[in-house]
Amino acid sequence: MQENIDITPVIIEAIQDKKGQKITTIDFSGIEGASTGGFIICQGRSTSQVSAIADAIREDVQKKTGRKPYNYDGYRNSQWIVIDYGDLMIHVFLPDVREFYNLEDLWSDGKTTIIPDIE
Repeated sequence: MQENIDITPVIIEAIQDKKGQKITTIDFSGIEGASTGGFIICQGRSTSQVSAIADAIREDVQKKTGRKPYNYDGYRNSQWIVIDYGDLMIHVFLPDVREFYNLEDLWSDGKTTIIPDIE
């Protein structure tokens, strides 16, 4: 397992493979005291798609980089699944739940990048 490998491209590809939408990355590297290096946020259209996206992320990252998440939560209702890789937190939402929690505005002091949807 190599902790220093950037898993971001693997995660984005896994999200896109499962037709996840509105992918946003937020980089916290310039923020003193941030508890993680960044977020990747995306959404699925249904609870089954949210679960499928989260599963694909965990499987692809482990297969391609050997890394396993430290923890993950949210599969019980699959409205918001979070996957914790320590240096990166992935949030997979249903659209209305994402809008309610609005992490992009909450963490607006980070460097935000929007990844275009693939149709």
